[in-house]
Amino acid sequence: MGVLQWFLNGRSRAVAPMLAGVCLAVSLAACDSSKHADKAKQAAAPPPPPVVVAEVVQQTVPIYREYVAQTDARDTVEIRARVQAFLEAQHFIEGTIVKKDQLLFTLDKREYEMKLRQTKAELDVALARLGKAGTDERRLRPLAERKAVPQQDYDNAAANLLAATASVEAARSRVAEAELNLSYTAIRSPIAGLIGQRLVSPGNLVGKGEATLLDTVSSIDPIRVNFTISEADYLRFMAHRKEHGNVAVPLDLELADGSVFPHKGEIVIFDRAADTKTGTFTVVAEFPNPERELRPGQFGRVRGAAEVARDAILVPKRAMQEIQGMQTVLVVGADDMVALRTIQPGETVGELLIVRDGLKPGERVIVDGVQKARPGSKVNPSLAAAGSAPGPKADEKAPPKPAAAAGGK
Repeated sequence: MGVLQWFLNGRSRAVAPMLAGVCLAVSLAACDSSKHADKAKQAAAPPPPPVVVAEVVQQTVPIYREYVAQTDARDTVEIRARVQAFLEAQHFIEGTIVKKDQLLFTLDKREYEMKLRQTKAELDVALARLGKAGTDERRLRPLAERKAVPQQDYDNAAANLLAATASVEAARSRVAEAELNLSYTAIRSPIAGLIGQRLVSPGNLVGKGEATLLDTVSSIDPIRVNFTISEADYLRFMAHRKEHGNVAVPLDLELADGSVFPHKGEIVIFDRAADTKTGTFTVVAEFPNPERELRPGQFGRVRGAAEVARDAILVPKRAMQEIQGMQTVLVVGADDMVALRTIQPGETVGELLIVRDGLKPGERVIVDGVQKARPGSKVNPSLAAAGSAPGPKADEKAPPKPAAAAGGK
């Protein structure tokens, strides 16, 4: 037993240092592995996503309103045949501009020339009778005064003179009527404007029983634009006009293809009274149309400054999101952390939105990269380009381009 115990004790003393070395090596290896795992985890974390932000600004801006509108001619005239005759010729090109008093149609005038000659002959007969009656009256007057002839003879002569005078006037009226009817065989345009497609071809009988409609001429420069506005907008327009010294508010016209008509118009007529059923006013504006681009009946949208918003808070419209029926924006703080903010939006001004509550001047809102940002996370913001800045102020001449989505309420 003594030898065996000595052997075991001696072996134990030899193995102990070896076990201690092995444990130390394992511990060091575990520490190195943990450090490498932390470094790998840090290397795998993504950087903050890049976003584009715009600063919230405060400006005095005009508030523009849009209304559905339709073009109309200031003057429209129907060209009709006023006498019965065969349509002889057409003297214009359909769908072109005609001048005032330009010859448009001619009718067969032979019948009316004959009637004019006949009435002139009747006038000559009446004049001859008038001369004879006048001579008789002058000859019998002194004789009747001396009682040399019966008074009845003079009275008959005087009556014949009056009847002859009336016959001359009637004959002259028939001559004037015949001349007028003859003039109706040459149909001219009463105004300068655009003429449409003819409705009757030469060779047809026109004017039988009624004045046959042959064509229509409409003036198109300037051209009128009709639209309706609410009573509230009417009051805003009046206040805005009064504030600017009763100067007419310039209007823009957006056409059906989305383009903006190059000439500005102005309101020329507010209807006499509001429509009691709809509470709206009919408004007529006029636009210069020198290129004759616009024609009656076209649809578009009229846009004009109805009022001015003083010191309005403005953000780009694309910064706003709608989440569960609430309008929100993502605000980037000084530490580049994102926060979700509920706002109360107002009217639009071009590409900008008036915010009535929820934002302050100088704050930054995300306009691009909204889908990358999350509330409570960090982002890498860059300022929007200068082209994204707010539009012109109220006192500037050039208003922002009309917004197609804006309403006329």
